Amino acid sequence: MTHHSFSDRNLELDVDYVVVGSGAGGATAASFLARGGATVALVEAGPWRDPADYPSSTYGAMRDLFDDWGVGITRGRALWPIVQASCVGGTTVINSAICVRTPADVMVDWERDLGVGGEAFRDAIWRHQDALEAELCATVVPHEAAGLSNLRAAKGANAIGYDNHPITRYAKGCTGEGQCLQGCSSLRKQSLNLQFVPEVQQRGGAVLSCAPVERVIVEGRRAVGVTGRFREPVTRRLGARFTVRAKKGVLLAASVTRTAPLLMASGVRHPLLGHGFRAHPGTGVFGVYDDAVDMNRGATQGWASTHWRTDVGMKLETLAIPPEMVASRLAGSGALLLERLEEYRRMAMWCVAVRAEAVGRIRRGLFGEVNVSYGFGRPDMERLRKGLVVLAQTHFAAGARKVVPGVYGLPYSLGPDEIGLLENGPLDPRAYILVTSHLFGGTCMHGDPSRGVCDDQGRVHGYDGLVIADASVIPSTLGVNPQHTIMAIARLFTERLLDA
Repeated sequence: MTHHSFSDRNLELDVDYVVVGSGAGGATAASFLARGGATVALVEAGPWRDPADYPSSTYGAMRDLFDDWGVGITRGRALWPIVQASCVGGTTVINSAICVRTPADVMVDWERDLGVGGEAFRDAIWRHQDALEAELCATVVPHEAAGLSNLRAAKGANAIGYDNHPITRYAKGCTGEGQCLQGCSSLRKQSLNLQFVPEVQQRGGAVLSCAPVERVIVEGRRAVGVTGRFREPVTRRLGARFTVRAKKGVLLAASVTRTAPLLMASGVRHPLLGHGFRAHPGTGVFGVYDDAVDMNRGATQGWASTHWRTDVGMKLETLAIPPEMVASRLAGSGALLLERLEEYRRMAMWCVAVRAEAVGRIRRGLFGEVNVSYGFGRPDMERLRKGLVVLAQTHFAAGARKVVPGVYGLPYSLGPDEIGLLENGPLDPRAYILVTSHLFGGTCMHGDPSRGVCDDQGRVHGYDGLVIADASVIPSTLGVNPQHTIMAIARLFTERLLDA
C-alpha cells in the first residue's frame, strides 16, 4: 500500500521496522527486511514518479526529481552544487547506475585505522555485492549502446597508454538513449523505485511518499518510530500528520545531507554528529571534434579509468549532458553563446572526480535548513588540475580539434600545443565549475564510541534500535562510485538485525 495524503486525516502505522529514505540504502534495507519476514514501512520525503511521467529535459528533472530543484550547495571558498534526488528510489533514479565493487584497500584502511570491519566484514560486503549484481542485472555497457563519446574516450586513453575500461552498470539491455539523468523511461536502468520498492509493497509493506520525517521518536535511549507531515511536492503545502511506530528498530537512510540533521532534530547527541563529510567533487573538459559526436546518443556514462585512484586520487569518466546544461557551462552570452552552442553536436564531455582529502561538516540551521561547509585545499586542487590535463590529452589523442576547459582565467578553448596553460592553471577553487557528488559521512563508523557516531553494524552509539543504513556511515572516500557499496552495507546491516 502507498500513502501520500494531504487531507486532515492523520495516519498512524505500527510495524517491525521503519526505514527513512528510499534510495540506494533505504530501499535496499527495506526490501531485505521484508524478505526476512519483517513488517516494514518505507518513508520517503519526495514524490512517487512513474517512468511514464519522467521528464525529458534537465529542467523537468530538477523540478520533479531533484532535491529542492538541485539548489543545495557546499559552502567554502567556492559554492558547489550538491547532486542528489528527492523521489521514491532516491538518487538511483537520476544517476547512471554505475556498479563498482568496494575496493579492498579501503576496507583494510577502515580496519587498521578505525577499528571497524575486518575480513568477515569484507567477505560479507562482497557476498552481498555478488547477489546485487545478479538481481539488478549488472552488465558492461555493450558496444552497440556505447555511443561515440565513450568509444572515443577509450581510443584516446589507449593511444596514451593508461588503464581504462567500459563501465559496468545496473542496466538490463541498455539501448543508449542517454536519458539517465532524467530517469530511464525505457525501463532499462534498474533504479530502485522499479525494483526493491515494489518488492516491499508486494511483501505487505507500506510506502509513504511526499512524507518528510521531522524527527525520530526516542523514548529514553531507544528509537521507537518517526513522525512528520505529508507535503505536496509542487506547492509545498503541508497535509496530514503521520506517525510510524516501530517495534524492532528505526533505520535512517535519508542521504548524507539529511540523515545527520534528522538526528540533530530528534535530540540525538554526539560530539561528532555532522562531522566527517567527504565527497568526490568533479568537473569536465569538452573536446570539440571535426565531425558529429552526439554525446547524448549512447550510454550517459559508459567509460572510466581508475588508473590514478590510489596514487593521485582521481577517477576519470565520460558524462553526456544535454544542451541546456552545456549552455550553462560555456562562457559568453547572446550571439557569442549561440555561436558556441552550434558546436554542441561535435562536443564530448569527459570528467574527473577527485578523491578529495578535504573534510567538511553538516549542520542544521535555525529553521531546519541543511548547511554543508566544505572546500578544497591546494593538494585537492592539484589533483583536479592533473585530471583536467589528462582529459585534455585524451581528447587530443582521440582526434579532438580543440578542448574547452571551462576554467576562469584561461582562454575559452585550447589547442594541442596549449595544454601547458592548463597544467599551470589557477589553484583557486572559484576558477572552476565543480559539482559535488558521491557524498560520504556525517555519522561515520568507528570502533571507539567517542570517535564515531556508529559501529560497523550501523548502530548509533549510546542508543538502541537506531541504525544508519546509507553513505552517512562511510568514513572515507572510496575513489569509485559508491552506490554498490551503499547497497551492500545496507544489506549487511539489515542481515545482522534479522539474525539478532
